[in-house]
Amino acid sequence: MEQTLPDNAVEADGLSKAYAGRRGRKQALDAISLAIPRGSFFGLLGPNGAGKSTFINILAGLVMKTAGTVRVWGRDIDRDPRGAKAAIGVVPQELNLDPFFTPRELLEVQAGMYGVPRAERRTDAILEAVGLSDKAEAYARTLSGGMRRRLLVAKAMVHNPPVLVLDEPTAGVDIELRQSLWAYVRRLNAAGTTVVLTTHYLEEAQELCDRIAIINRGTLVACDTTPNLLRRMDSKAVVLTLGQPLAQVPPALAALAPDLRPDGRLVIRYQPSVLPMGRILDTVREAGLTIRDLSTEEADLEDIFLQLTSPQA
Repeated sequence: MEQTLPDNAVEADGLSKAYAGRRGRKQALDAISLAIPRGSFFGLLGPNGAGKSTFINILAGLVMKTAGTVRVWGRDIDRDPRGAKAAIGVVPQELNLDPFFTPRELLEVQAGMYGVPRAERRTDAILEAVGLSDKAEAYARTLSGGMRRRLLVAKAMVHNPPVLVLDEPTAGVDIELRQSLWAYVRRLNAAGTTVVLTTHYLEEAQELCDRIAIINRGTLVACDTTPNLLRRMDSKAVVLTLGQPLAQVPPALAALAPDLRPDGRLVIRYQPSVLPMGRILDTVREAGLTIRDLSTEEADLEDIFLQLTSPQA
């Protein structure tokens, strides 16, 4: 009988976590409800201390939740904790590797802990996929930081989980190794693995993730597709290269509040929902200026992130 795959790889409903402390209870997560679609590349973003690691640790069964329900690959973490853990692989932020084991030994031990039969283990294939075949017999302590990071990804994949969680996987990794790591993770995602990513590299999240959730002070403040999230920021800028250099902004353009760059280009920031581009260009021409070239600058994920997580948000 063919197994029915869940529509959502991860589901959280009213998920809360409070820690007891000397100054009272600290609410790390406050009634988080979100769904991570199967097969998605999902970004989980937020400032330091927002609750991202708590969320991940609850998924992995390392932290007990205070309230709410969580399902990983359709398996409730309370009713079927073993099944939920088998469905997820977590790449932690910390480089927690036994320095006296080789990569091959580490993967074999990890596979054994998950009960993967020897005949079904893919140790060599995984090492090759993360570019560590030539280091298979080297002690982990001799590996570079980037190689250790890739080895953590390999460890998380030994039991072939349908959900892979990456917690700051490229922190401290150089550009070349970062690109090779993402190439591998993209292949996993294309093959059907659901990827959940936390990162402080917002450009990275914007490029990789098809959906993004933002947590701030334990509360979910946004969860949408990446294009929809970017469209929330009703802000653009048009950069005008003029036919003649300007020493100052003409009074006729004062209502547009343009910035004059040192290279002579004019930058006009505006809200597309309020001020159409055509009206801006008409105003510039009516001021007697010739437009030689123009380009637009869209709001990016960093703008959205700062807007949603600022102290005033």
